[in-house]
Amino acid sequence: MLLPARGDNTRVAPERSSFAAIGELLGIVVFRRMLLIAALVYGSHAMHDAFAVIRWNAAGVSQATISVLWSEAVVAEVLVFVFIGPRWLDSLGSSGAAAIACTAAVVRWLVVASSTDPWALALVQPLHGLTFALLHLACMRLMGTTVPRHLAATGQAMYALGPGLVTALLTMSTGMLYARLGAGGFLLMALLPAIALPLCLGLKFSARRQSRGEG
Repeated sequence: MLLPARGDNTRVAPERSSFAAIGELLGIVVFRRMLLIAALVYGSHAMHDAFAVIRWNAAGVSQATISVLWSEAVVAEVLVFVFIGPRWLDSLGSSGAAAIACTAAVVRWLVVASSTDPWALALVQPLHGLTFALLHLACMRLMGTTVPRHLAATGQAMYALGPGLVTALLTMSTGMLYARLGAGGFLLMALLPAIALPLCLGLKFSARRQSRGEG
């Protein structure tokens, strides 16, 4: 029996390179669609996060009211993460939950674009629980059921990086959009989840085809 020479520090190469893992993940239709949906919906928050407070201040909304509006979003997010989201995922599935998130985002940005009335804003701010938390839960469920275990870490990294990069790029563009369009910039943000909405239906069909192929 041959033994390795003492002091031999040769490292065994990993079975798969990072690029190969990324390529395999992008070959999964459900994963690609999920990344695109997440990028569009999360990215649509860019204008709100950057300029909502500025617009509300300019419209005369008090700081106390603005604080309440932001608190509504945070509370709704927690409620969806802990109580509502898991139940909706079980009953609607990931594609249905993602479709609700897209629809909620369209409604939210249309209202934010058309009104600075505190009561109207108070009605749509809790939709953040759907536009972020519910979609995040749906993406986690999808990755858990469609991404192979050996690609789970790479999948999580791509999910964080891809939509995060899109959101960063959109945030960089919001200054120009707000300067030129004002509240109209929120209408452009509403287009993003509207584009993502039909992809949710394809998400369901793609998942079915994949499960049949694996079977």
